[in-house]
This record gives sequence, structure tokens and C-alpha cells, in this order.
Amino acid sequence: MKLLVYSAQDFEIPFLEKANRLRHKVTFIPEALDTNTALKAVGYDAVSIFSGDDACLIVLEKLRDLGVKYITLRSAGYNNIQIKGAKRFGFKVANAPDYSPHAIAEHAVALLMTVNRKTHIADRQVHRYNFEQQKLLGFDLVGKTIGIVGTGRIGSVMVKIMHGFGCRILAHDLIENQDLVDKYGVAYVDLAQLYAQADIISLHLPLTSVSHHMLNGQAFEQMKPGVVLLNTARGAIVETKALIKAIGTKKIGFYAADVYEKEKGLFFKNNAPHDIKDENLKTLLSFPNVLLTPHQAYVTKEALTRIAEITFDNLDYWEQGKPCPNELGYETLVL
Repeated sequence: MKLLVYSAQDFEIPFLEKANRLRHKVTFIPEALDTNTALKAVGYDAVSIFSGDDACLIVLEKLRDLGVKYITLRSAGYNNIQIKGAKRFGFKVANAPDYSPHAIAEHAVALLMTVNRKTHIADRQVHRYNFEQQKLLGFDLVGKTIGIVGTGRIGSVMVKIMHGFGCRILAHDLIENQDLVDKYGVAYVDLAQLYAQADIISLHLPLTSVSHHMLNGQAFEQMKPGVVLLNTARGAIVETKALIKAIGTKKIGFYAADVYEKEKGLFFKNNAPHDIKDENLKTLLSFPNVLLTPHQAYVTKEALTRIAEITFDNLDYWEQGKPCPNELGYETLVL
């Protein structure tokens, strides 16, 4: 097949080239897929897109008219593509659902440890030869209650890590994992109970019509004052304006995230030369108790290796006329 890879990052191209093993004719471009760049796909059988690409109905219609038949996502999330529309246009679409749950869960823990023990602040201080400790107060994780929302692949890894810290673990999910209950003492509760009891809340669920803005003003009001909120899932699960208000009133003690509600046009590129226009994001970043990383949780050697392998496995299944296990169907619920 001829494959056009949108949003290709320099650091991921070697992993994709290695996984391809010269099987497919691949072109890499740094531009994200949108209504303007869709025309670059002329002459290609397939495109590969990432989280920042826009596969709305208009874009999908353009890709169809250009002769593209396959779309393989280099991500587990797929809220940026209109699945039902893609199926209606005759596309085959697949994601990378299980590339490395450890990479995402471990990044969530890194965020937690950073905001708790203030290592980012300490590092800046020490590089200025300031060895004071007044702003570096943290807390022990042992004995704290963590609420994990979503206990799928990533959430399950998070459970195991936090159990190792000696935390009491509450969880919420539509499907309870009995193995986590038996081995790690997880207690499944409703969201109201989780919000009310958790010292730390970590989000590990997909963005759907149900989870969109699930953490809003009403949810924040139910939480313990000073709660630590971690988000390595999807930005739009959290309502940004309500979050800003909750941080301002000290309901949220710390917010640490790898995602943002409106990443399109901002993330995956350097905006320093021309600033940003998103006032909500500017306000969020002005808080000293907010830590935001640039959607980097997946950036590990192991995760990039698996993403690349799955990307080309999907193409191989389609080229050989075999059922693709990662193919997304009509029943998929997305925004």
C-alpha cells in the first residue's frame, strides 16, 4: 500500500520505518490532517493519523474523493474521527488500542510525584543556587485514598502501582474487575462516594458522549477540599472553566494533566514564537499548583515501538483481506 503519515514527529519516524520493514511505500509529513491538508493524500491508499488530526465529516469526504480507503490511527483514542461517517463513506478504520498501558499509568504517577514533592520547583531553585525548602512541602502517599476512574488496561496498571505505594484504592467503572478486588483490595464505589473520599483522583477513561465534561462544577463540589486531580486520559473529560473556578476556590489542591480540552492548533508544535490565544489555557497555566505536560505520556521507546507495529499490522490485515482485530465499527460511541 501507499501510506501517508500525517503529524509525523521526528522522534517517531525511526520506529515507524523499522516496523514497516519496507513492506509499504510510506511518506511522512509533519502537517496535521485537516480540511486543507487532506489534498496531500491524493494517490495514497491509506493515511495514518494521530490525536491532533481532524478527521471530521468534511475531511473524510475529501479523503474518500481522493481515493483513500484505509485510516489507521497511531493512538488508542479516536474521538477526533467521525467513525459512523467514516463507515458510511466506506473507509476501514483501526486504532492502536493496547500499545503500552504502562507508559500512560507511569506518566500519571510521575505527574503525581512531581506536584506532591515539588521536584520541578526544587530543580528550578537549585539551578539558581537556591537550596531553601520552604516551598517544597509534600505528603506521604502511604495510607492516602486514591480514586481511579476507569479500570481498563491503563487504570488497572495504575491500581497496581498505587497499591505498591500503600494507598487505599477506590475505583469506578461500568465493569468491575474482580481480579483487582481480590489481589489489590480495590473497592468499587459510585462516583459520588469516590469524589467524597479520595485524596487523589486519577482519570483513565475514554472520551465519549457520556464522559464529556464529566468533571464539571457539580462534580468538583462533591470532592474533598485540596484534592489532587490527575488527567492522562482526554482533556474534554474535564470542563476547563469549572476547573479554573475549583482551583481558584482551593477545592482542587493540585491539577496535573497530560491533556487539555482544546488541544487542536496548540499541542504538538512550538507556540513560543507567536504566543497562544486560548485565555482559559493561559489562566490555567498561571496557577502555581497546575502542572501540564504536552500529551507526552505515550513517548516511551516501548510505546512507540508498539504503536508502529500495530499501525502496520492494521495495514497488513487489510491488504491481505483478513479481519483486522483493531477495526472500529458502527457500534463505536464517539463524540
